[in-house]
Amino acid sequence: MTGIDLNSDMGESFGRWSLGDDDAMLDIVTSANIACGFHAGDPIGLVRTVQAAAERGVVVGAHPAYRDLSGFGRRAMDVASPELTADVLYQISALDGIARSAGTHMRYVKPHGALYNRIAVDPIQAAAVVEAIQEFDGDIAVMALAGSVFAQVARDAGLRVIAEAFADRGYRPDATLVSRREPGAVLNDADAVGERIVRLAEEGTLIAVDGTVLHLDADSVCVHSDSPGALAMARSVRDRLQAADIPVRSPLDVAPAAEARA
Repeated sequence: MTGIDLNSDMGESFGRWSLGDDDAMLDIVTSANIACGFHAGDPIGLVRTVQAAAERGVVVGAHPAYRDLSGFGRRAMDVASPELTADVLYQISALDGIARSAGTHMRYVKPHGALYNRIAVDPIQAAAVVEAIQEFDGDIAVMALAGSVFAQVARDAGLRVIAEAFADRGYRPDATLVSRREPGAVLNDADAVGERIVRLAEEGTLIAVDGTVLHLDADSVCVHSDSPGALAMARSVRDRLQAADIPVRSPLDVAPAAEARA
């Protein structure tokens, strides 16, 4: 095993509303998916989160979403392709500008919430997101659900794909995520989550909610910063991977700060 990335969604606080402990999570993860203002995040919070990631050598990625601030980007939306392309382009351009001001760069794009789930199965919206990334910079990578339509559309377009699995989310037998409205969608047992990801890294398998054994080739695993016990789960995943002699690092960049924490 050459290594696996550990990522988390960050920069999702807004005004007086605080969500997640970004500083603590940045001491654990190797990649940060940072909100771009459409589902969460305000300018000062995004600047602070990007600066904190840069200081720790954590790889910065953009986390664009549907324009759905009140719904936290978790409501399904039908958006015309040109509009979706423009919305994604707008968001990743803003995040890249903030990253450059902090002395780093946006290295990848990982869509958020309902958009992420839609493009996992919808080739039309997937193509609209890919078009936005290509128009911005064809060398930027995408983080996509392992085995998804989005991953294939991005590969077909010549983009680098970081295949992602989820430490704290339940899976359906078709390798898509269980809806947050259904039982088994969100996991919060830190020990079980840690063991689950070691099995994924060593054997390439995850167990779906019905007991189906899924075979996934994942480069990165996500722990959501707003899940119950998020920090404990992220630490469990990292500690157990390291105990199994599996390096925890981004496939895009092995930063000195990240190596020092290993």
